[in-house]
Amino acid sequence: MVGGVQRRQAEVGERYDVFHTDCPARDMVDHVTSRWGIWVLISLRSNDLRFYELRESIQGISEKMLAQTLRALVQDGLIWREVEPTSPPQVTYGLTEFGRDIGEPLTELFDRITRRLTPTTAG
Repeated sequence: MVGGVQRRQAEVGERYDVFHTDCPARDMVDHVTSRWGIWVLISLRSNDLRFYELRESIQGISEKMLAQTLRALVQDGLIWREVEPTSPPQVTYGLTEFGRDIGEPLTELFDRITRRLTPTTAG
């Protein structure tokens, strides 16, 4: 196709071309490795959390950025969202199986980095 790029679904066993700008996997990598995406995945690694608990656990994130990050990660299938019909609604987030698979190496990376930091360089 000369005039444009057409998205297509990868066949089973086929890999996406992640170096191509139209690759859907590239969008997901952008969401996971965004400024806040990695911290959301790490925060949810051991417990399901409500929105306000996530906001409190990730210092420096605004409600707007947390909401945008959560929306993208839910759309990517990395986290699930459950709304309890109370007043006000209670919204809980947790990792899907796919999210746990993706979050595990990120948690390992974070743990390796923090083990290497000396007490004077640790935040």
